[in-house]
Parts: sequence; C-alpha cells; structure tokens
Amino acid sequence: MITKEKMQFISNYVDSLFPDAKCELFYNKDYELAIAVMLSAQTTDKAVNATTYKLFADFDSLDKLENASVEEIEERIKSLGLYKNKAKNIKGIVHKIITDFNRELPSDKDLLQTLPGIGNKSAGVIRIEIFKIPDLPVDTHIIRITNRLGIANKNDEPIDIERKLKKLIPESNWIKTHHQLIHFGRYFCTAHSPKCSECKLRDICKY
Repeated sequence: MITKEKMQFISNYVDSLFPDAKCELFYNKDYELAIAVMLSAQTTDKAVNATTYKLFADFDSLDKLENASVEEIEERIKSLGLYKNKAKNIKGIVHKIITDFNRELPSDKDLLQTLPGIGNKSAGVIRIEIFKIPDLPVDTHIIRITNRLGIANKNDEPIDIERKLKKLIPESNWIKTHHQLIHFGRYFCTAHSPKCSECKLRDICKY
C-alpha cells in the first residue's frame, strides 16, 4: 500500500535525479506538438524528433500541411511504425484545427480528444505542455514504474493509474512529477537492465 508519505518519498527521489525534466519532443508551434505527440505512439521521442525535423521544415504552416498529399506526408514519416495511419491522422488533425477550431489548438481535454490519434494521455500531454494546465498523463514508462513500486496493479488501465497518482500527489506537482517519472523510467528504471543497485527505492520495489 503506497501512502501519500511514501509517494512523497518517491517524488523527492525522482526530483533529486531529474530536477529539470521536461518534454523531449521538439516543436515550435502548438499544432506541431499535437502532431508530435500523436506520432510518438509506439515509438520513441528521439525517433519522432528525427522525423518531424524534416516534416515541419518542408511543411512549415497549417496550410502547407493541409494542402500536402497523404503520400507526401507518408514519405517524410515512413521511418516510424504505423506511418500510413499516422499520415492520415496528421491530415485529420490539421483539417480539424483549421475548420473546427479557428486555427487554434483547443485547451479543453474533450475537444483535444476529437483530434485523430489523440486520446486521454496525449490530450493530457498537450494540456500540460502548451497550456500549463495541471494533469498527470500516464505513458508506458509510468505504467512500468507504478507497477514495480506497488502504486498500480498489473490489471490497471492507464486512466486508473492516473487517478491513483492524482490522489497521492498534490495538484501543484502533477506536471513536474509527470515529467520526472517519465525520465526515471526512460533513463533509470528502464524496461531492461534497470539500475536497481543504485536505486534508493529498492526497499519498496517489487521488481
């Protein structure tokens, strides 16, 4: 059973390891982040950044993306998994932002989830990064960490884990802890060969 006090200990530890953790997706415009977050499904931020660098250079506005063909977009993101479906999602995101949202990315979570390829987690990432709205979206790294530390159960869905974390962590810390837990999972408590011998959470870890 993880108490608020034990969660504070976990939070303090990941804060000491990654005090400056932040989103690692590259973007210059709000809609570019939405596209990058959608592209990051089942792939790494590093791979997405290598792809969007070319995509956003070649199509540097909503209108250019709107007028590009699906095939042109596919050509630039084909190194990513599911690239054909993701190319269609890019077209859908851009079209909806232009036609439904007056060319502005919405901050409302439900509206964000009407964008193709944007679910609860992705909408949460956009809200905390672009609009600085407190949220605690759960990705594969956070799922792994919370299972290892006994915060979550193996049958929990991401939304269940999100709710549990939000009860344990003060809202003012949601954004910071979200980034720090991801970095902890990405660079320390990794899926393979985690740094257990160095970890100060060994005593409460089930792994």
